[in-house]
Amino acid sequence: MDAFKTIAHASEEEFVINRSRFIGRCFPIKTEEEALAHLAAIRKQHYDATHNCYAYRVGTRGETARFSDDGEPSGTAGMPMMEVLTANGVTNVLCIVTRYFGGILLGAGGLVRAYSRGAAEAVRAADVLHYIPGTALEFSVDYARYGAVEAFVRANAQVDLLDFAEAVHLRVLVEDSAAAGFSAEIVERTDGRAAPVSCGGGYLIRPEAPKS
Repeated sequence: MDAFKTIAHASEEEFVINRSRFIGRCFPIKTEEEALAHLAAIRKQHYDATHNCYAYRVGTRGETARFSDDGEPSGTAGMPMMEVLTANGVTNVLCIVTRYFGGILLGAGGLVRAYSRGAAEAVRAADVLHYIPGTALEFSVDYARYGAVEAFVRANAQVDLLDFAEAVHLRVLVEDSAAAGFSAEIVERTDGRAAPVSCGGGYLIRPEAPKS
């Protein structure tokens, strides 16, 4: 499993430059087919727009990547948008910037700045998430000892299952490098009554820290 970054949800940001209206959007996607479906929907919604430029990356390493200037001068829209996606390290994402021409030419440099801004603002509004490979662990703790581990578990693991039955049963994800230490700490805090068992893997999902 590879670590990767993507976006949490769809977004939309709008601005005007020299009377041209730009609408930047991002969509979380998992396949190229999803990207094309969203693109078709935006083209239908904005059938009267001058341009619907786009860039998308699919795969944990961005193995599939496509972009289009959609009639803007070559290299002034799709590529700058793709560069925003790669600079942010995000994948499984589609970015579309729609333009309604306002009658004033922006020039090549102005177009690059405008489409880059549209992509950057849309990515920021979509909230970037980090997907980190982790080890899944399961264990049960009796109620008398649950208080000794609850805060530690929530601070050091992603809790995927918390079942209050005859005992408290948990399934958590921890980073691969921390799995052994986490398990040892649980054993110690429960006086050996709980022993986490590995049960596969998955992704820990963490929001990206705000940039200063």
